[in-house]
Amino acid sequence: MPSSVMPTSNGTYGPPSPDAVSTLGLRKSYGGKVVLDGIDLRVPAGSVFALLGPNGAGKTTAVKILSTLVTADGGQAQVAGHDLSTSADGVRAAIGVTGQFSAVDGLITGEENMLLMADLHHLSRSEGRRVAAGLLRRFDLVEASKKPASTYSGGMKRRLDIAMTLVGGPRIIFLDEPTTGLDPRARHNMWQIIRELVTDGVTVFLTTQYLEEADQLADRIAVLDNGKIAAQGTAEELKRLIPGGHVRLRFSEPHAYRSAASALGDVTQDDRALTLQIPNDGSQRELRSILDRLDAVGIEADELTVHTPDLDDVFFALTGSTVPAQATQPKENAR
Repeated sequence: MPSSVMPTSNGTYGPPSPDAVSTLGLRKSYGGKVVLDGIDLRVPAGSVFALLGPNGAGKTTAVKILSTLVTADGGQAQVAGHDLSTSADGVRAAIGVTGQFSAVDGLITGEENMLLMADLHHLSRSEGRRVAAGLLRRFDLVEASKKPASTYSGGMKRRLDIAMTLVGGPRIIFLDEPTTGLDPRARHNMWQIIRELVTDGVTVFLTTQYLEEADQLADRIAVLDNGKIAAQGTAEELKRLIPGGHVRLRFSEPHAYRSAASALGDVTQDDRALTLQIPNDGSQRELRSILDRLDAVGIEADELTVHTPDLDDVFFALTGSTVPAQATQPKENAR
């Protein structure tokens, strides 16, 4: 098949869609409560997209709609080039879903869980065993594969859960808070698995409350609050939405310190520490402007530190929620 075309839902061929998932005005209510209030999302193919928000924001509902588990009340959505309202079977054939609660059956072995999933995907016995064996190796579960899944650690169950999701070869995977309850080591292992999936060409739609997780993994992030998208973009774009960024310059010579203060103008001075703090959005253009002004008067700082708001700040400012304690990050990076 030519790489420049892809099959459409009616079997003809056309240009490939750059988006694995897209929604326009997606709405959902339960009873009288609005859960999703007209959300617009765009998830480029072959990327990690993180839907970030506090409990009750509507993250899981969005995943359930996009994975055809529930129907939307209004709006439009396409997944893997298929319209949700007219081609739900096409969507289901292209996706895999790992929910907040493991689908692993603890009464049978890891291998039996994999073979059961292969049967559900109508793979032949030989093909099912081949696929299961390959995924068990990939997720480092061969040694435990003959043991009941009930004996697995939380991290092992999560790895098995995702391995089961991959049996059908999905192009898009929805991971609904996949690292909740995992210890730091297991969480980092899961991050590596997600990165490897994307390297293989899979699109990952991730919901999470862990701010560091979104910062580490996501190519794009949307912040969902009370059913509305408060903001979306790259992590760096979101951080620049929040005021408070600055550059701090430290000098060892009082003369250089005073000359820099004079050259830069709008600065906060600390005469005892010989430091200057300059408001800055963290962009390359702003930083270059500061350095050019110092070069023009022949001054070089002994230390330059850039502070930009992190996702903790973004989350708090956009949702008004307290930031999860698990997601704290350093806020300053020495350059």
